[in-house]
Amino acid sequence: MHSSATIQTSALTVAQKRSLETFYQAFSNKNPSLLDEAVTPDWQDIPLAPGQAPGPEGMKPLMQMFFTALPDVQIIIDDVIAQPNRAGVRARMLGTHQGEIFGLQPTGKPVSIALHEFHHFDHDRISHTWHLEDWFGMLHQIGAWPPASRPR
Repeated sequence: MHSSATIQTSALTVAQKRSLETFYQAFSNKNPSLLDEAVTPDWQDIPLAPGQAPGPEGMKPLMQMFFTALPDVQIIIDDVIAQPNRAGVRARMLGTHQGEIFGLQPTGKPVSIALHEFHHFDHDRISHTWHLEDWFGMLHQIGAWPPASRPR
């Protein structure tokens, strides 16, 4: 887990910290199987992406899409604020748009996508993740937003 800020995780157990780190390493290391170490088998990703199946198995195809679209993807953790069995994370997904994403052809442009995620732990693993990503910001960075005006 890359970090540019102090991470306040003293309220989490050592195992919960490890699960949180492993969750983000699954993306940065391009290793979806790490999710199985970080989350519960019935992990809830809220909200699900269009067409996403539930649980860690439902996230793995989306991860592959990110790895294709942003082959140099890295997650940078800016802040972690924790209380017992809960953690809030402010992070950035960095990469270069080198593959199709959301039907948009590669632009070769660097992107920085803000992530805001709230995790709930069931014992040592993450059981729920509520998340919000700045996809409009990403679209703006690659020149796809605002959409080109259509001829009348």
